[in-house]
Parts: sequence; structure tokens; C-alpha cells
Amino acid sequence: MLSPTGESIRLFLHVLAASVWVGGQIALAGMVPAVRRSHPQVTKVLAQAFARVAWPAFGLTLLTGMWNLMAVDITNTSSAYQATLLLKIAVAIASGAFAAVHAVGKSKAALAVGGALGALCAIGAMFLGVVLTSAS
Repeated sequence: MLSPTGESIRLFLHVLAASVWVGGQIALAGMVPAVRRSHPQVTKVLAQAFARVAWPAFGLTLLTGMWNLMAVDITNTSSAYQATLLLKIAVAIASGAFAAVHAVGKSKAALAVGGALGALCAIGAMFLGVVLTSAS
């Protein structure tokens, strides 16, 4: 059996946290309409419970993302890699910003736009992470 390395632990924590953030949003998007129809008062409780798990996962994703950046010599990468990395960082930050709009939003528009764009940006950041990983 291979032994874990610092790199494998770093990548595992990053992927685990990103999976909670992204996958949780996808799962919640599938559950909320049914919960809202059958027990509308539970929707807010469900969202709050998810937030207690999701926001720490987002924080861990940011921390491990910075750790990942420290492990790469950006100066020895192509301009395409650098552009993809910058886009991934921007999309990941946008995911958190839109999710925050959704979390504090009071109007249906803020909830809908924040939730939808937050999830789309999260999925985009995860995809760009896979693109970056497959390039190295």
C-alpha cells in the first residue's frame, strides 16, 4: 500500500471540502422544492443546518486552496495555466459571495439569484480545479 504524503493529504482535504460545498448545494437544490411543498416551515431549518456544514467547508476550501497555491511555482507554468488558475480563484470567490447574498437575502430575487449563481460558480470552480489538476 502507498503511504499518504503531504500532497495527498492537502489535495484530499481540498477535494473533500469542495465536495461538501458543491455537492451539498446540488443536493439541497433537489430537496428544497419537495420540502417547500410538503413542509414549508422546514425549508429554513434545512438551510440553516446545511449552512453549519457548508460554510466551514467553504473556509477549508479557501485555506487548502491557498496551501495548494504555495505548492505550485506559478512562474514555471504556462500562461494558459495561469489564466485558468486566476479564473478558478475568481469563480470560487464569486461562489462564496453569491452564497452570502443568498444567505442574507430577504427578497425572492436575492434568494433565487444568489443561490443559483452561487451554485453555478461552485460547479465552475470545481470543474476548473479538475482542468488544472489534469494539466499538471
